[in-house]
Amino acid sequence: MDAHFIPDYIKKEAKTLATHLSFVRHHLHAHPELSFHEFATANFVEEELHKIGITTTRCTPTGIVGIIEGAHPGKVVALRADLDALPIQEKSDATYASKNPGVMHACGHDVHTTCLLGAAKILFGLRAHLSGTIKLIFQPGEEVLPGGAALMIDEGVLENPEPDLLIAQHVFPSLPAGCVGFRNGMYMASTDELHVTVKGKPGHAAMPKDYINPLVIAARIIDRLQRDFMEEPIALLKQHNAPTVLAFGKIEGLGATNVIPAEVKLQGTFRTMNEEWRESAHTYMQQVAQEIAANAGGSCEFRIDKGYPFLVNDDHVTNHARAAAREYLGEEQVKELELRMTAEDFAWFSQRKPVCFYRLGTASPDGRNTHGVHTPEFDVDPKSLEVGAGLLAWIAASALMGK
Repeated sequence: MDAHFIPDYIKKEAKTLATHLSFVRHHLHAHPELSFHEFATANFVEEELHKIGITTTRCTPTGIVGIIEGAHPGKVVALRADLDALPIQEKSDATYASKNPGVMHACGHDVHTTCLLGAAKILFGLRAHLSGTIKLIFQPGEEVLPGGAALMIDEGVLENPEPDLLIAQHVFPSLPAGCVGFRNGMYMASTDELHVTVKGKPGHAAMPKDYINPLVIAARIIDRLQRDFMEEPIALLKQHNAPTVLAFGKIEGLGATNVIPAEVKLQGTFRTMNEEWRESAHTYMQQVAQEIAANAGGSCEFRIDKGYPFLVNDDHVTNHARAAAREYLGEEQVKELELRMTAEDFAWFSQRKPVCFYRLGTASPDGRNTHGVHTPEFDVDPKSLEVGAGLLAWIAASALMGK
């Protein structure tokens, strides 16, 4: 087959697969599983790959790796999808709505898995025309720390064979189905969880001389850090000039109208795109909080659970993927993305290998399916499955044909 005709061949194959892709996605959506418990999902994915003729291995209990060998030696291109769902109760009357109470594919990982299975079938049929290897990575636990990507890396997923580059896509309800989005360089932030316990001295609210109020201390800590990071940035942050978000989303002080509790718990998130500043900020937050608490006669335990690093798209790989998308979908269907302070554990791969992480439009032309990810109404237009599978296959195939 002339390489010039391969995009048309892939489009035809993706269209032929559309009904099966909907079946696969509906099955996965109806049977979601939480992070690192994707046992039935992993079994289903393996069965689908074996039907195609692709042999698989397990990398972590629910992580799957499949290999497609081209007819000639060449580069190794890895394609990644994630398997896990979220602890959200779905609000939908769709026939494929979640059958597992309190668990839902609200972030589109069922779409990612479906598209990679579709791309795998297309690429397996093209293997006689490929010079190199396709490595299929179906990853567990994207939604919770430390992230399944980090665990699979520790278990050797970037070895035997070692990928030259990795590609992944993610649903994006801000774009219509048929469109995709790309961004070179820095794209998504690192993410850390903040767990703070402020301790005071409990007592009767009417007797202020007898207690130390941890709620007041906690309020001072929140106010100070909010000003230092978000409103009137400190000199250290200005020096690094790094996009930064600090936010506390939970405060728990189990007192009453006339009861001062012994402690208050805070939970928050810290996100940025500079590793040196990230480490300095951790130290600064802890020191400031402990100093405020001590000055008020209390104490503060400030634990930081370090999460994913920032995600950076390699220029060469992203430029290739964008060009392939323009050839496959048309110039007007390929958009440029803005920097995001959200996080993705594909960032672990981006810290080790050249990658491209791009967005797959999922909204319907009539305005449906525009609910954001992580919401109970999230759904996608079926066209996105055909586009996602076909484009992923073409980006990989073109990389192995030197396009």
